[in-house]
Order: sequence, then structure tokens, then C-alpha cells
Amino acid sequence: MTLTFILLFALLGAFVGFAAGLLGIGGGMILVPFLNLLLPLLGVPAEIAVHVAIATAMATIIFTSVSSVKAHQTHGAIRWDVVKLMVPGLLIGGLLSGGAVFAYVNGVALAVIFASFVVYSAIKMFKNSPPPSGVGLPASWKITGFGGVVGFISGLLGAGGGFLSVPFLVRANIPMPKAIATSAALGFFIAIANGIGYVWAGSQYTNLAQGLIGFVYWPALVVLTLCSMLSAPFGARMAHRLPVKTLKRIFATMLLLLAVQMLFETLRVHFGF
Repeated sequence: MTLTFILLFALLGAFVGFAAGLLGIGGGMILVPFLNLLLPLLGVPAEIAVHVAIATAMATIIFTSVSSVKAHQTHGAIRWDVVKLMVPGLLIGGLLSGGAVFAYVNGVALAVIFASFVVYSAIKMFKNSPPPSGVGLPASWKITGFGGVVGFISGLLGAGGGFLSVPFLVRANIPMPKAIATSAALGFFIAIANGIGYVWAGSQYTNLAQGLIGFVYWPALVVLTLCSMLSAPFGARMAHRLPVKTLKRIFATMLLLLAVQMLFETLRVHFGF
């Protein structure tokens, strides 16, 4: 990987970390469209570029979530009782998604699924909807089962699962700060399960491009992780000084443009548009 690409990934990682700290969003929504553009230039076959982009974005969550969990744990905000109930489902759903299903979903379908997820997230940012009213925690087996759903869907999107787990936890009468903190802990286990699945399922592609380990492009992973972890605390501090609601709407517009661009680029590669 040349110095130019190292600098590009460093800037991207710094931006992702800053945005995550400032707006409380997952970095995958930003990373995947950009990685989908850059990876083919580094020798990653175009037909698996979306797979590698999603897998690499998810792998960064393994490392970035650790610092987030540490910060939340110092405030005692993580509901470990809920985490323990959800983890078995998360691991099963994540391994099934990342290891058994992900490799067999073609790039166009993945791009459509991811773009739909980004559009949904952007609309939520625009609306800034209030959290759902609480109904209490469901039975333990339902919590574990929901964990399986979160792990499976997150594996197809390269997401940490917060878009599903936070509303679920708030609806279970868990205060928003604790719901966000608990979701951060869940994101670590989601990323571990899916990361293992991506590496195993993509093992046949490892030799197609230098730097691939399964579906994970490790040179980008290293640079992105280091830079995003350095910039995230700065973004979190700025969240108390900047008009976050306005920034979220601007950011949502950018996400919509990225989703459309990614979709068109994938269609162009696969169908020659």
C-alpha cells in the first residue's frame, strides 16, 4: 500500500472517529462507501469489493468499541445482565451471518441492503424521533433470541447493531445513556462473531489481493483503527460545543449521497451502467 493510500485511510479513519464521537453513530455507514471506492484501486476484485468493505468496517468495531466500553464502564452505565443474556444470540447470529450467509450474497444485493440501511438511518437523523415508550424487559429467551436477530442483520450491514439494540433497550425501560452504553458493549461481541465469520468465509479469496485475510483488508484496518481511536475523544468533546442537531441533518444528507453513489458504482461494475 502506497503512502497516498495510507494518508487517505488515515484521513478517513480520523473523520470516522470524529463523527462517531460527535454524533454517536457507527463508523460503518461512512467507511463502507469509501472503502468500496478505494479497495478496487488496491487490487481487490470488484466483484467482492462490497464484501471486503463491509467486513473491514466491521473489524474496526472490534477495536474502537473497546475504548468506548471502557469509558462507559467508568460511569457504571453498562447493563451487564442484559449483555449476558444477549451475547449467546449475538454470537450465533453473527457467526451464521458472517460465516455462512455473507459470502453467498452477491455484491449488488449487499449494496442494496446496505444503501437501504443508510437511507433508514439518515431519515431517523432528520426526524430526530423521540425514543419509544417503555414496556419493560421481556423474558430471558426473548432477549437471547433478539440478540440472534441483531447479530445476523448486523453481519450483513457491517454495523455494530446500535440501530436495533438501542430502541429495544429503551423500550425495555432502560434509560437512554445506559442503553447506548450497553449497545456499545454488545457491538464488541457482534464484531468479534462476524469478524471470525468474515475471515473464515472469505478464506478462498485471501490470495486474490495482497493484504486480504478472508474478506478483511488488514492494511486499511490497521490505519483506520489507529486514527479513528485517536480522533473519537475529540469528537465527543466537541459534541458539547457544536449544534449537534444541525450537524446530524447535514451528515444525514451526506450519508444519502454516499449511499446513492455506492449503489450506482456497484451497478456500474456489475452491469456496465
